[in-house]
Parts: sequence; structure tokens; C-alpha cells
Amino acid sequence: MTAHRTEEDVARLFDCDGQRKYLCRAEGQRFLRAAATADDTTRIFCQLLAYTGCRISEGLALVPAQLDADAQRVILRTLKRRRRVFRAVPVPAALMRDLQLLARGRQDGERLWPWCRQTGWRRVKRVMAEARVHGPQAVPKGLRHKFGLTAADCNVPLNLIQRWMGHASPDSTATYVDAVGMEERAFARRMW
Repeated sequence: MTAHRTEEDVARLFDCDGQRKYLCRAEGQRFLRAAATADDTTRIFCQLLAYTGCRISEGLALVPAQLDADAQRVILRTLKRRRRVFRAVPVPAALMRDLQLLARGRQDGERLWPWCRQTGWRRVKRVMAEARVHGPQAVPKGLRHKFGLTAADCNVPLNLIQRWMGHASPDSTATYVDAVGMEERAFARRMW
């Protein structure tokens, strides 16, 4: 990967005015606290987006048959590719229990959230507003970017981040590794 490519990749995490398009750690914590006060279906959906980094349409497409309770992971269909590609993403045990409760009484092919994309988007935006998250990051994709950055900050191997996020190319995943994060801040702190 060239230096020019890295600059382009990192630029994708900022809008044309230089505003970040991802939630910082404090915003992510406020978002999860606000989600905890929402109705159960909204709360579980918000947690799914935050803990898996899935695209909103991938979360809305989730069906009971894609819950792997024994391995504590959800199987997401990567919708950005033409052919059927599935990926398994680990989730916290409490989220898996909630997903199983939500799936109770549904057929294997019946979606957990019967909402349209706009309804899911509006519910996430409402939780963002309650969490006092404003700006270009206050959208479902801001949670996806936060997931990638947090994984990179926690030194999750690049191939796992790529698989969990459903990226076809490692160049897409490198965006998060090259971005400004806690590790880069720690290096800068050495100079202060």
C-alpha cells in the first residue's frame, strides 16, 4: 500500500469539512447507555450494530437461523457483494441471549426486525440524539467505523477485522489501522 493510498483511506473517515465520521470512545459509551433505555427491539438492534460493525441492511436482514448460540456469534450475510458471502462475528453473551429472546416464536427465515431500512436508521438516529452524539458520525455507519477503529486500537489482527467487517479487500480494512487512534495518541504523548 502506498502512502498516497493510506491518505485516501484515512480521508474516508472524515467528511469534506474535516469532521470525523466515526464515534469516539466517549460517544460510543453514551450511545450504548442511551440504547439501554430504548424499547427492547431498538436496544438490541443498536447493540448489534455497535458490537458487530455490521451495515444497517445486514443487521435488518438477520434471521433466527443466523444465530449461532453455541459459538456466541451471529452469522451475517455480506450484502455488498454480488455472490452470497457469510461471515461469523462474535458477540457478548448478553446480546446473544437478547437476540435469542427476540427470535423466539419466529420462523427460521423470518427477519428479527421487520422494519424497513429507513425505520432502522431513524431509530438509531433517535438513540444518537439521546446520547448527545451530533455531526456526521451520528448515523449507523458511524458505529461501523467505530467498530473498525476500536478493533484496530485493540490490536485485533487485520485479517480478523477484515472478516468481521465483510471487506473484500484488505485495503478497505487498512483504513482503520492507519487512522488516528489511541495508539497514535500514545506515541504523540511521548513527545509532549
